[in-house]
Amino acid sequence: MNAGETQRTPWIVGVSGASGTPYAAAVLRALLDAGHSVDLVVSRASRLTLLDETGISFRDAHWQDDLREWLARGADGKPATFTCDIARVRYWNAGDLAAGPSSGSYPAKGMIIVPASTACVAGVALGLSKDLLQRAASVTLKERRTLVVAVRETPLNGQTLRHLVALDDAGAAVVPASPGFYAGATHIQDLVDFVAGRVLDAAGVEHRLYRRWQGGLGGGAGTPGE
Repeated sequence: MNAGETQRTPWIVGVSGASGTPYAAAVLRALLDAGHSVDLVVSRASRLTLLDETGISFRDAHWQDDLREWLARGADGKPATFTCDIARVRYWNAGDLAAGPSSGSYPAKGMIIVPASTACVAGVALGLSKDLLQRAASVTLKERRTLVVAVRETPLNGQTLRHLVALDDAGAAVVPASPGFYAGATHIQDLVDFVAGRVLDAAGVEHRLYRRWQGGLGGGAGTPGE
């Protein structure tokens, strides 16, 4: 619990089925490193993506072990790259529509969906609430809390663009998973961390994931985090 908190007030992190599980891992690590509590919702489709991209099977009965393995893995697939304390993580099954985050009375700072598939974007924009991830996002919007949607798809068709505009109109921050190169990326992890950092910027969460623009050209050779 952060200083000044009278109760556990987590960030809800939803992981949908789009490609980009390293983005989710980077966001989760940064939130935990900054001392935040996290409520994690992993969609059914995202489990297939996670298995394909990392070889990790995310299992309800063994979620702590699987999450530790996932967060320890670098964006290049190398295991044991990071260490991360997951004691402040609470996991909710995506099919549990009676879970805490399904209610507006459940305390939360806001929600981050990373990565967000176009199907997830459509479901949230239309208020379908077909699973806990979509329901928690709808609750976040109705309670006027921060919602960050890190959409990961290309190209975007007109229907998805209209859904994204609807989310923007509803107060969500739409953050495409588009890495910038001015921060001096020398490794795939640097590009992942840039996107994760921009997602956290939109959520108002402090971090040191990338080197910020200082207004001078030719500074791209710096080290991220400087």
